[in-house]
Amino acid sequence: MNILILGSGGREHALAWKIRQSTQCDTLYVSPGNAGTATLATNVTLFEGDLNPAAFEQVGDFVVDKKIGLVVAGPEAPLVAGIRDYFDSRSDLRSIAFIGPSQAGAMLEGSKDYAKAFMQKYHIPTAQSKTFNKAQLQEGIRYIDTLPLPIVLKADGLAAGKGVIISETHQEARETLESMLVGEKFGKASEKVVIEDYLKGIELSVFVLTDGLHYKLLPEAKDYKRIGEKDTGPNTGGMGAVTPVPFASQAFMQKVKDTIIEPTIAGLSREGIDYRGFIFIGLMNVKGDPYVIEYNVRLGDPEAEVIIPRIENDLVSLLLATAQQQLDQAPLAISSKTATTVVMVSEGYPDHYEKGKIIEGLDQKSQALVFHAGTRSDTDTVLTNGGRVLAVTGMGDSLEEALQKSYEGVSRIHWEGLYFRRDIGKDLQAL
Repeated sequence: MNILILGSGGREHALAWKIRQSTQCDTLYVSPGNAGTATLATNVTLFEGDLNPAAFEQVGDFVVDKKIGLVVAGPEAPLVAGIRDYFDSRSDLRSIAFIGPSQAGAMLEGSKDYAKAFMQKYHIPTAQSKTFNKAQLQEGIRYIDTLPLPIVLKADGLAAGKGVIISETHQEARETLESMLVGEKFGKASEKVVIEDYLKGIELSVFVLTDGLHYKLLPEAKDYKRIGEKDTGPNTGGMGAVTPVPFASQAFMQKVKDTIIEPTIAGLSREGIDYRGFIFIGLMNVKGDPYVIEYNVRLGDPEAEVIIPRIENDLVSLLLATAQQQLDQAPLAISSKTATTVVMVSEGYPDHYEKGKIIEGLDQKSQALVFHAGTRSDTDTVLTNGGRVLAVTGMGDSLEEALQKSYEGVSRIHWEGLYFRRDIGKDLQAL
């Protein structure tokens, strides 16, 4: 079977690495891909930047021309823009196995306001919140003044994982709200802003693969969003991740299934949404009870770089079963090993950074897996091509062993101005 992965990040490289291992995979394509996916698959340029409706026809025609049997949508943007609906609208594409929800299902990530309303409707535990637009700025400011500190403000739309700001004072929250609504801090993403109560606890992410009727629980993970060590500085797309999570006990995960996963899948069905793909549920463990922080409609990045290596059986079989609504018949085996990943980023990220730096050391032998995120090839040279450049994953029988392999792998790689956090997973070692 010929397979197409849409996307260009570390998540897509990890998917390509796993899918390439399947005996069911004949020719693998990634669009647009990166220097890492180019070592496993054929990179094809079907679109520039985010995949939007203007490029759907080109993608569809490529799928028909290359006799693609399975399409995996990596990032959220094409799903929110409706690529699954486009496939369903064409008779020559409708029968292609497609992993990713419809535009209606993708609203769980595409609009935080929609997600909040969905959770309230189906009694899924989450922080109390209200949503405001530009015309309601003063009303939003008055609401801020009624809340205890700190206060969480979220851009309603897609903001590349950076649209959440935690304000420590009421004045800061008021200024942040104005900068988002009036100053368009996150562009169209912050045309509406969700203001919610701060949940105090320990954060983790839960990942589900569902065919709309059944689901498989994938390994949970904890990621590290802040740029600075000890979780300081602005949010990024993710600086590292660890799985399993020590505090995700069997009792806690049973609560997650009972109060969050199963009501979510049932709610989607009641809304008439045919959801076949991944659901990434960002959670807060508050005194042993799970609360939803956010939904995402795809695998996380860099969480995928630790989750996927722990899946022991054929991923293509799981994905095909998902597309055919036969997921209950597909086996899922998860390794007991710990996996950690450390993200190496460009100097200046998540703000301004330069591209085109030569990466050295990728050819050195290491016990770690190196997943490419923001890279490109130039003849025999690999260059930086984004803020998050590489994710270096180690696996071991303990957290300490996995981290040792990750950081040993990091030590072999160099480029001008690289940066990484040296404390990934350290907060979990005492648990």
